[in-house]
Amino acid sequence: MSTDVHQHIWPPALVELLRSRTAPPRLDGWTLHLAGEPPYRVDPADHDIAARTRLAAADGLDLALVSLSGPLGIEHLPPTEAAELLSAFHDGALALPAPFGVWASCCLSEPDPGAVERELRRGCAGLQLPATALLDAEGWERCAPLLDVLVRHDKPLFVHPGAAPPAPGTPPWWPALVPYVQQLHASWFAFRACGRARHPRLRVCFAALAGLAPLHGERLAARGGGRGEIDFDVFYDTSSYGTRAVDALVRDAGIDVVVSGSDRPYAPLVVPDLGADAAVHALRTANPARLLHGRAPAVPHAGRSRERSHS
Repeated sequence: MSTDVHQHIWPPALVELLRSRTAPPRLDGWTLHLAGEPPYRVDPADHDIAARTRLAAADGLDLALVSLSGPLGIEHLPPTEAAELLSAFHDGALALPAPFGVWASCCLSEPDPGAVERELRRGCAGLQLPATALLDAEGWERCAPLLDVLVRHDKPLFVHPGAAPPAPGTPPWWPALVPYVQQLHASWFAFRACGRARHPRLRVCFAALAGLAPLHGERLAARGGGRGEIDFDVFYDTSSYGTRAVDALVRDAGIDVVVSGSDRPYAPLVVPDLGADAAVHALRTANPARLLHGRAPAVPHAGRSRERSHS
C-alpha cells in the first residue's frame, strides 16, 4: 500500500469556524492569521477535496494521512474553543473519500485521554501532537496519559511542528526553517532522553526527518549522550527534504525507519533518488506499514547493525 503519512486538508466546517474567529488562528477570507507568523494567503484549491483526491491518485497513493496542522495552535486553545474546532476537523477528515486517512488531534490545555480513545475508535490512524508539547521531560510526562492510550490500541504518535513564536523582522520562510526545526530537535532528543523509558512500546514518527536531529549522533556521543543505538520504532518522514538529506539520514539510521511524507499542500511529494526500486518500496510501502501496524521488516537492512558506525 503506497502511503504518504503527512498531508493537510481543512474540511469545509473547519474553514467556516476559522472565519468566524476574531483572534488567531483565524481566516479572513482565505488569508490565515496566526500569532507568530505573518499573514499567509491560502490557495483555496489546496483544500478542495475533489482536487486533492485527484492529486492523491496522480501521486499513486493508496493511503494519504491528513492531520491538523500544529502551527495553527488549536490544540493549545482553551478547551471550549479547541473542542469545536477539533470536532469540525475530525468529523470532516474522517468523512474524506479514499485514499485519505486521519491523524487524531486533541486539546492540550486540558488533556483528555478519553477523547483520544474516542477518535481512535472512530478510525483515526494514531495521534498527532505538536512538538511544542514535547520539548522536554515535563512535556513527555504531561502527555504520558495520552501516549498510554496509543500503546493500548497499538497506534503510533506523529510529532509535527507546533506554533512558532513571534519573530518581527524575519523573512516569511523563517518559521519553517528555524523554530520548526528547533522544536523537532528538542522533541527528538527529549524522547531519547526521557520519553522512551516511559513508553518502551510506543511507535513514533517525527515530521521532516526530525529536523535532521539524528545526524548529530557523533556530537551526542562526544558529549556523553550515549552510543547512538538505532531505535527501530522511531520513524522519520521525508517532508520538505530531498535526496541529499534523506540519503544522509538513511546512511546514519538505516532505511527501515524512513517513511514517505509530503506535507501537501505546503510542499510537493518528493520521491528521493536512492538508487534502487527497493528503497522506494521501503519508504512508500513497507516502512509506513510498520509504523502504522507494527509489522517487522521481513529482511533486516543489509549491513546495518543496531548501533551507528560512529558510536
